[in-house]
Amino acid sequence: MYDGYHMNAATSGPKPKPSRKEATHDRIVETAARAIRRSGYDGSGVAEIMKEAGLTHGGFYAHFESREAMLAEAADRAGADGMAVLARVAAAAPPEKGLEAVLRAYLSKEHVDAPETGCAIAALGSEMPRQAPKVRRAATRRIKEMIDLVARQSPDWGEPGAHERVLVTVATALGALVLARAVDDPKLSHALREAALNHLIPAS
Repeated sequence: MYDGYHMNAATSGPKPKPSRKEATHDRIVETAARAIRRSGYDGSGVAEIMKEAGLTHGGFYAHFESREAMLAEAADRAGADGMAVLARVAAAAPPEKGLEAVLRAYLSKEHVDAPETGCAIAALGSEMPRQAPKVRRAATRRIKEMIDLVARQSPDWGEPGAHERVLVTVATALGALVLARAVDDPKLSHALREAALNHLIPAS
C-alpha cells in the first residue's frame, strides 16, 4: 500500500487543490468522525452533524447516498486519525522504544480525556456489532492496522507466539483505555492505565 502511494505521489506531481464540493464533503466527514467518537453512532444524527459542519440538512444527499454511507466514511476517518497519531509517535521514538512510546501515548491521561479526537475503536467498539456491514468493514480495517502497527514495533516479532502476544497487547491496551474512561474515580482510572502499562512494557 505504502509503496504504491509513494510511487503515485512521485509521478503525479503536487496534489491538486480540492474542489469546493470535495472540501465540503471532507468537512462533513471530519465533523462526523468527531461526533461519533463523542456521542456514538446512534447519538450522531445527520441534522446535528450538518449543523455542526456549518451546512444545511438539505445538502446532505449531494454528498452521501445514506446515513450509513456517511458513518462508514466517518468511522474510517476516525480510525485513520488515531492510527496517524500512533504512527507519528512510533516514528519519533528510538527503534527499541517504539512499542513503549506507542503504549504510553495510547494509555496517557491526555488520551483518556480526549475521546472526541482519540482512538475510534475504544470509543465505538461496543456499538460495532449493531452497525451496517460497511461501517463494520471500515472499523475492522483500522483494527487490523492497529494490530499491524503494534506488531512492527514488537521486538520479538516473527518469533513463535509473537502474533498472539501482539493480539493480547492490543486487547489489553484497548480494554484498559475503555475502563479508564468509564469509571468516575480518577485514582482508579490512573491505576487501570498504570497496571496495563506495567504488564505490557517489559522492565528494562
